[in-house]
Amino acid sequence: MKYSQQLFAVTLLLFLAIVPCRGSAGIIRTDILVVGGGTAGVPAAVQAARLGCDVTLVEAGGQLGGTMTTGGVSFPGLFYAHGSQIIAGIGWDLVCETLSMDGGTLPDFNKPYGKAHSRHQIRINAPLYAALAEDKCLQAGVHLRYYEFLSRIVKRASGWKVTLIGKGTEVTVLCKQIIDATGNASAVALAGYERVRGEDTQPGSLIFQLEGYDADQLDMPLLDSLFRKARADSLISVDNCYLSLRSLLNIGEGLSVSHVRGADSSTSETHTEANIAGRQGLLRLLKVLKTFPGLENITIKTAQSEVAVRESWRIVGEETVNYDDYISGRKFSDAVCYSFYPIDLHTESGVKPRQLEKGVVPTVPLRALIPKGSRNIIAAGRCISSDRLANSALRVQASSMAMGQAAGAAAALAVSNNCSPGQVSYDQLCSVLRANGAIVPE
Repeated sequence: MKYSQQLFAVTLLLFLAIVPCRGSAGIIRTDILVVGGGTAGVPAAVQAARLGCDVTLVEAGGQLGGTMTTGGVSFPGLFYAHGSQIIAGIGWDLVCETLSMDGGTLPDFNKPYGKAHSRHQIRINAPLYAALAEDKCLQAGVHLRYYEFLSRIVKRASGWKVTLIGKGTEVTVLCKQIIDATGNASAVALAGYERVRGEDTQPGSLIFQLEGYDADQLDMPLLDSLFRKARADSLISVDNCYLSLRSLLNIGEGLSVSHVRGADSSTSETHTEANIAGRQGLLRLLKVLKTFPGLENITIKTAQSEVAVRESWRIVGEETVNYDDYISGRKFSDAVCYSFYPIDLHTESGVKPRQLEKGVVPTVPLRALIPKGSRNIIAAGRCISSDRLANSALRVQASSMAMGQAAGAAAALAVSNNCSPGQVSYDQLCSVLRANGAIVPE
């Protein structure tokens, strides 16, 4: 072979070796595709990978954690009920490691707070959590793909053919199982299974912090009066701050948080509308506050890049958790985890939680994670099969973490047993979850 031919051959081999690494196109073969890297998706991916599966996690954003990190709701709860821990496992371990590295402390879970359930929330460093969640995925061998979206899902005899589109990428994923952790049941819908939503949905929230004032020097009675008048004159709406001005200014333990009506993250168009509405509302609020005495120099310290969404689409599952199931603490025969949070339906006027009675701890059945009539797909997190009131409590982060770990274990067992997640042995599933630190209802 002449030198020029040798050079061409070497160059061609190098080119063929490099092109797949660019990820511009190609085929990925994986056991399990996890769609969504939020509070449910991370435990699902880590659990499945720890059980020996090849796992690929695709996330539309640029970091893991979802509502807890990008959305700014950095207080995952609730892990304890009536003084006893009811949710543990991968999500709990991540929260504790984040708190430990940040020098924080856990609340006193044995101290009853009555209706003030927020005092059992764990405040965490969101960027640190995102980094640790990523580290846990990498350690477990999960393949991470950021900035990619589902485009198409086609059934195959041995699973699914999924098309992903991203920044300069279009790849085909051939997988045996799908875990839908999108929060919107997006994968379930593309796979051809039913999902539902009500005509009305809970508002989302834009979380932010303000600075540029001395709280100790403020004339709060005067400011409260001016704030009420600004609302009455429609200069600002109740959505811009549905709580008090003190909460808005972060005086005491308040949160700077707005409501964004109809916030929906299920499509790029609706998510764009929600984010624009949240930021424009914050801008209007800031302009009004700057006219108040003592707040002339008020400005934005931080603001989340996305509105945190509470409610959108839910799957139609083999079982549906309803309000009565939840408030009675029904023990489902195939319960895979607990959930504990008040009924927490946000409306245009705010939220009035309904607390659970003492001793009541609701459970989540495996069948509520399985889309009705489906094969080789399971959902976890906010899009669980449930009615609206039950979902207002089930959607929270600790519960989503527990559901995610259960979904990851079920999908992994389905891979090893060549079946669907809803067909795995319940006893085997519970045994695997307990062996991996989760708490399963007895």
